This record gives sequence, structure tokens and C-alpha cells, in this order.
Amino acid sequence: MKKLRYLPNVVTLEFDKKKCTGCGRCIEVCPHGVWQMKDKRAALVDKNSCIECGACAKNCRYFAIEVQAGVGCAAAVINGMRGKGEICGCETTKDGKTVSTGCC
Repeated sequence: MKKLRYLPNVVTLEFDKKKCTGCGRCIEVCPHGVWQMKDKRAALVDKNSCIECGACAKNCRYFAIEVQAGVGCAAAVINGMRGKGEICGCETTKDGKTVSTGCC
């Protein structure tokens, strides 16, 4: 299966490596392999694979990670599946059907 990727260079994910203690929680909770351990600390290795779910930031007790959860592709996909708007940027649901919004 091809790895889900959002638009390049638009992710709100920010990482302050000075605050990182190397606990590894971000690596454990990230569903897309955005993080890896390098030199006993977390390292942001694939920022563009981030779906802005917020799991890493919510689980970082040292506040080394910030992300605007709920604004990216993950939120759009989840909301679209629930029939609550956009599916991933260019489509919306109307009366249970997927309709193009014409933004692409």
C-alpha cells in the first residue's frame, strides 16, 4: 500500500530538539513514521508524511512538539468519512454523495 502523503511543505508540525529528552513516545504513537531515534533523541525524519493527527504533541510531556491537530489531511479524511465536509481538500459530501468543490 502506498504511504499516505499530504501536500509537501504545508504541515504545521514543529519540533524543538533542545527540549527532547529521548523518551520515544512520539515514535510509539506516530501512525506514519515521521519520527526515528537518532543519537538517543527523537529526530524528525519525514515531516511531509505527518497527517497532523496530534498524537505526538499530545504525548510529549516535555513540550518539544507542536502541531495544529485537526487542520490537515487526517481531519479532512475523518470528517469526510463522517459526512461532515471535506474529504481531502477538493471534495465535500452532499446528501451522502461525494461532490467536487472545484478547488483543484
